[in-house]
Amino acid sequence: MATVNLTAESFNEVVSLNDTVLVDFWGSWCGPCQAFAPVFEAASSEHSDLVFAKVDTEAERLLAGSFGILSIPTLMIFREQVLVYSRPGALPVSSLASLIAQVRELDMDEVHAQVATASAERTA
Repeated sequence: MATVNLTAESFNEVVSLNDTVLVDFWGSWCGPCQAFAPVFEAASSEHSDLVFAKVDTEAERLLAGSFGILSIPTLMIFREQVLVYSRPGALPVSSLASLIAQVRELDMDEVHAQVATASAERTA
């Protein structure tokens, strides 16, 4: 599957309608972003059941700012609408493959319970 370009208007819909979404925040002027792009694209072909999306931080400054993107590339992974991974830096093929395997193995009932507990603690 080819990558999807996300905008502020499409971001929430894509994340809410898909189980797992990998989002690459990038910039055309960024060398590490250009190096990571083929790795990300290859993974999207290998894992057609996942959504691979890109956010051009120059075109989508407000969206990037809403996630506090300070360094690119930054990879975020959402599973069942929960942000389960967020780190800057280009990943090699093996690291991205390992990360995808770890995300697939997450016990999402446990993750949702942890999110609910953290939310309750913040409001208490």
